[in-house]
Amino acid sequence: MSDATLHSTTMDPDDFAVQIADQIESFLVAVTEVAKGDEPDSAIPFLLLEVSQLLLAGGRLGAHEDILPDERYEPDSGPDADADELRERLATMLDPVDVYSEVFDPYEPRKAPVPARISDDLADVITDLRHGMAHYRAGRTTEALWWWQFSYFSNWGSTASATLRALQSLVAHVRLNQPLEELDGLDTDQGLGDEVLAEEAGRVMAREIARPLGLRPVK
Repeated sequence: MSDATLHSTTMDPDDFAVQIADQIESFLVAVTEVAKGDEPDSAIPFLLLEVSQLLLAGGRLGAHEDILPDERYEPDSGPDADADELRERLATMLDPVDVYSEVFDPYEPRKAPVPARISDDLADVITDLRHGMAHYRAGRTTEALWWWQFSYFSNWGSTASATLRALQSLVAHVRLNQPLEELDGLDTDQGLGDEVLAEEAGRVMAREIARPLGLRPVK
């Protein structure tokens, strides 16, 4: 989406709100395009790049002073767009590397890792970002920034960070020629107790994403 469509022509492109909105809109468009599945071989490296760039916007929001909304109650922005189709498309495309191991809070001692899905995480992040974008497009800039900042701390920041770690790990294992073991049936619906979730990937992962990275697939 062009700046002319997203912003008023009177808005300064160097304005903080404009820059944040541009970064978020770029992420929304890019992940939606990836989910179409037209270039599955390059999906993981491309998602690594897009999530990294999104977290730059998140870091700027996190470092910014608290943004207070103009109104006491959040204006109704209408129903949130359904992200289920995008979630399903990503899950299909990322299989069998969708499931990974995550620790929700690194400052909580003795917390066992739990299984998570890249596809679920990306869909959740997009839902949060779209909600703020609805305010932004309606001209409620302060409300949009407040929502993006609040939800960065409460949800999408940690979710995107975990997703980035998983994507970086996948690319690193391919680049370093270190294939992971097969998942062996573990899924996000299973309770793990004190066991550590085996990372999802295996030799199939290397065969699927090594080629776009210029590496020879592990046999």
